[in-house]
Amino acid sequence: MIIGRRAATVLAGLLAAAVVGLVPTNAAADDPEPEQGSTPPPKVELVLDVSGSMRIKDVGGQSRMAAAKHSFNEVIDAVPDDVHLGIRTLGADYPGESKRLGCRDSSRLYPVGEVDRTEAKAAVATLTPTGWTPIGYALRGAVKDLGDDEGQRRIVLITDGEDSCGQPDPCDVARELAATGTGLTVDTLGLAADAKVRDQLGCIAEATGGTYTAVQDRGQLSDRINQLVRRPASAPAADPTQVDGAEECGKAPVVGAGLYADRAGFGQHRWYRAELEPGQELRASAAVSADRAVDGDWGLQVRAVTEQGRELVRGAESGSGRTDAVSTGLRYPWDGEEDRIVCLEVGHAFSAPAGVKRSPGLPVELTVDIVDAPGSSGDTAFFGLARGWVPLVLMGVAGLVGGVLFGWVSRLRAPAGRVN
Repeated sequence: MIIGRRAATVLAGLLAAAVVGLVPTNAAADDPEPEQGSTPPPKVELVLDVSGSMRIKDVGGQSRMAAAKHSFNEVIDAVPDDVHLGIRTLGADYPGESKRLGCRDSSRLYPVGEVDRTEAKAAVATLTPTGWTPIGYALRGAVKDLGDDEGQRRIVLITDGEDSCGQPDPCDVARELAATGTGLTVDTLGLAADAKVRDQLGCIAEATGGTYTAVQDRGQLSDRINQLVRRPASAPAADPTQVDGAEECGKAPVVGAGLYADRAGFGQHRWYRAELEPGQELRASAAVSADRAVDGDWGLQVRAVTEQGRELVRGAESGSGRTDAVSTGLRYPWDGEEDRIVCLEVGHAFSAPAGVKRSPGLPVELTVDIVDAPGSSGDTAFFGLARGWVPLVLMGVAGLVGGVLFGWVSRLRAPAGRVN
């Protein structure tokens, strides 16, 4: 439930922050048209729940629908010229009892593109709370509205309830979007303090790398707004490169320094290859996200092996209990004696209860860095000590001599102590 008089204004701020956050820092305000061959403008699709429950009046005497309309008008006024905005509704047209028809009730209210503020506001003004809540169906429609170009694409879902249709399941749709590797993000905004709504919207956001915000009280809203407003536009999150790991090293893709995204099914191992030069060190880490219900015991392992299968080094992490993500990593300095090709194997030990979908696999994020290997004198891990047998022999002799000297000194001091 939404509490407080200023909730409508706060909601507008949240939506505006989500839209404005997509503006690239190097975009010129007086040149909204992209240059030939440049990155397409960022696109945002606002997906609004217009189901019957939006009639409830719990926003300072206003209905949820009235608050949403006010927020949309605020966003339409504030949207930058170089962001293409669209609006889609769900549950806005069919008032009947047929589930078959109600679960296909989603339509494009305003096409994604440069915003004519007058037309967009006129379209929003016509909305009246009506029917069902087909969230999964609406998300698929929003993806089509945004197109498939390479620019930033974001869906902002605003709803006061969970999906009332069941098929397609919104979480499954979100996982399908993430598995395509297109980088489309879904942010969700919940207008009701309900555990089922929170779980479903959180699942949608987590699967696509988006955020979930529950509108509950003014203090929480203010904190969240400050976070969004202060988020530095000059430091956007890195977009991982989509990569398809292989079932064996010989067929694995070569990965250089960077951030990569993949999917690994239950019981499946993914292979990648890295190429090193003498004096270089490979640093690799992997993280697996539990984007659906999983069993209590879990584990993750990353191995570096030669092309012949000899293990060089490994990193592993395991545990039990609820977890959202698990990660581990390794380091391997190449001395030039082994093959310059290092095979990286990533395998997780997650399992899922009966009834949980196995496809697509769990999200895997692989981070690879190739740096100059630390020298003997500058390697802080060895505290400045040299390597090899000679230093060990010298240290042993020094210890022996030191022990003998300490024994002689002790024997010489003992008689003097007895005389005194």
